[in-house]
Amino acid sequence: MKITIIGGDVRLKILKTSLESNGYSVDTIGLFEGEKGDIKTSDAIILPVPTTKDGKTVFAPITNEKIYLSDIEDAVNENQLILSCNYTLKGKECIDYGALDSYALLNAVPTAEGAIKIAIENTDFTLFKSKILVIGYGRVGKVLAHRLKSLGAFVTVSARKSSDFALIDSLGFDYINTQSLKDSPLDYDIVFNTVDFNVLPDSLFKNSQCSLIIDLSSKGGFNIEAARKNGIIALNAPGLPGKTAPKTAADILFKTITEILDKR
Repeated sequence: MKITIIGGDVRLKILKTSLESNGYSVDTIGLFEGEKGDIKTSDAIILPVPTTKDGKTVFAPITNEKIYLSDIEDAVNENQLILSCNYTLKGKECIDYGALDSYALLNAVPTAEGAIKIAIENTDFTLFKSKILVIGYGRVGKVLAHRLKSLGAFVTVSARKSSDFALIDSLGFDYINTQSLKDSPLDYDIVFNTVDFNVLPDSLFKNSQCSLIIDLSSKGGFNIEAARKNGIIALNAPGLPGKTAPKTAADILFKTITEILDKR
């Protein structure tokens, strides 16, 4: 089987090597300088994590090559499989692997560990006995909260469902309704946001004791500049697996991709 990888970061380079080691023929576009990948002769096309950041071009941070999604749509035929992340090419046989639990659940681990690494590097105190808020109890929020608690932090988790409140409570965490955050003092040493909508109004940053806020979401959950103007270290940190643990991120992607291909 021939595969063309389009765009991507270091994890896609590692993925290429892994696929080739397992008998796949792989070429690339937008991943290495001077490459000559050919979409039309491929059985499957792998798009990166995320597939796009602007809705028009493929995410290609290594080469910064402009690869338009519309050109890919025009080039592929009905017999070719497209594997994308958080994006779907309309009218094509396209599987969004980013939406698969088998991928997202495993990817939550390097995301959580990367977030903890950033927190340690940007504070002058230990996570042990720190008051920490994790906004959102999805895949990443669950793993992150458990990791932080194991380090001795006092963790509060925000959620919106009563079933989540019960689970959070049963596991020994404090909890708060995400919708109530806008009316509650930001009385935490560190805040991790994992949700893709604005949950922290600018007014909360005034007179806050918070030292660090890390936004792990792709779309943003607060105004970073407003937080910084109030003396808070505010960092935008999406896509951590590919930055802090590219080998693990590539292994997870390899497992996901090959399971999909094996079913064809």
